[in-house]
Amino acid sequence: MTNSKGLKSWYEEQRSSYIYRLMAEAEKDAVRKQLFLKLSHEALQQSQSWAALVKNEGLPLPVSYKPDMRTKLVGCLIHQFGTSRIKPILAAVKIRGLSIYSNSRLVGYHPVPEKLEEVGASHSGVSSSGGLRAAVFGVNDGLVSIACLVMGVAGAATANSAILLTGVAGLLAGAFSMAAGEYISMRSQREMFEYQIGLERAELVQYPEEEASELALIYVARGMDPADAQKLANKLVADPELGLDTLAREELGLNPDELGSPWLAAISSFTAFVFGGAIPLLPYLFRLTHALTLSVAFAGIALFLVGAILSLFTGRNALLGGLRMLLIGGSAGVMTYWIGHLMGASLS
Repeated sequence: MTNSKGLKSWYEEQRSSYIYRLMAEAEKDAVRKQLFLKLSHEALQQSQSWAALVKNEGLPLPVSYKPDMRTKLVGCLIHQFGTSRIKPILAAVKIRGLSIYSNSRLVGYHPVPEKLEEVGASHSGVSSSGGLRAAVFGVNDGLVSIACLVMGVAGAATANSAILLTGVAGLLAGAFSMAAGEYISMRSQREMFEYQIGLERAELVQYPEEEASELALIYVARGMDPADAQKLANKLVADPELGLDTLAREELGLNPDELGSPWLAAISSFTAFVFGGAIPLLPYLFRLTHALTLSVAFAGIALFLVGAILSLFTGRNALLGGLRMLLIGGSAGVMTYWIGHLMGASLS
């Protein structure tokens, strides 16, 4: 693809239009479906403006848009999980209109964001319960940890059986440690959030006018007209549940819908760590010849794939993301192998 800004923008708008259509097809709510269809049409119209610019530059323009591998993968995720569950991935490819999922009580009403947090809510990512992104990071942690452990022990010229035993012990210890840590962390965080929301609920019942005034002050500080801010605050606080939800977000910086499940976080961390850590152990588990070479190869391929998958969340080039992860993990493995070799030589 050429470095022409016009052609690049044409591709981006065509990609947005394509993804919006997929989002509309996957959406069951009629209002949201119409919103995404409208956004798809607007993106398509904008692409035509860029197409005219490209033609004026004398550059060739594709006859039709063909989605790349990343866009096809995003489409598969939309079809499999739905739009709301992959918001960070959609945000990374510059998809708008996701704020309609920030509050289920406002279905059918899509106001233009008037404050920073309304925009941020649509890009806040997977909930703290530990979704797809947390699983990817868990796989990466287990993969790098156990691969380095295997290489460190192998560097000391230890027998394959000892490497397997050490690797399995490290895999289980790491998985249980991560699960316990995630559970305690999430449980403590959830209890703290629930306590803060409980205090806010009590204050809202006892001092509704004062809470509305505080909410209005927040809106005024962000640029809203005082009269409009007070009117909006009064309307929000008039509905107890909506008022509590808004106050939790604005005053406490919390999302009541994303407090997270300690057990889900623990199980996700355990499963992801075991899955990632098992990859470099496979050659030893099946007693394959050249086990260390195969273990390094499996770990390298997996590291590259993890880096490429993480690029879905960052919006960066998948090839560069994969190579960066491979370089970081590979450097750690080489250093661990070298240290293990030195220790094995000094103890022999």
